[in-house]
Amino acid sequence: MMTRGLRNNNPLNIRRVAGTRWKGQRAEQTDREFVQFSSVEYGLKYKAVCIEDIINRWAPPSENDTRKYVETVCRLTGFGGKERLVEDQLPALVCAMAFVECGAPISKETILKGYHLFKENQNSKLKNQML
Repeated sequence: MMTRGLRNNNPLNIRRVAGTRWKGQRAEQTDREFVQFSSVEYGLKYKAVCIEDIINRWAPPSENDTRKYVETVCRLTGFGGKERLVEDQLPALVCAMAFVECGAPISKETILKGYHLFKENQNSKLKNQML
């Protein structure tokens, strides 16, 4: 059986927020709680500082066992919970988070495609700010 995150092409389970529209978001949203994307790559958007900060924001203790989530991601990546992440580490972080969220691995190729979509979007925003 396919998990909700994978059905929604949203392996990080990004919640819907009124007035927020994501690049790659499906026009029709049938899940009342989580964003549905046109492809998994669009559901792999991320910006990082350290694992503890990211997971506490993404998976708050009011809804999750955040401590266990952090421990699992640290074990899967080999990164420390308070370690400041650098850009090259982000795909591994997202891969581990998607595994925790969906219980299934996302291919490295898919993770990298999602990362490149994120970078393209960041570069577009920067260009628009400079005009």
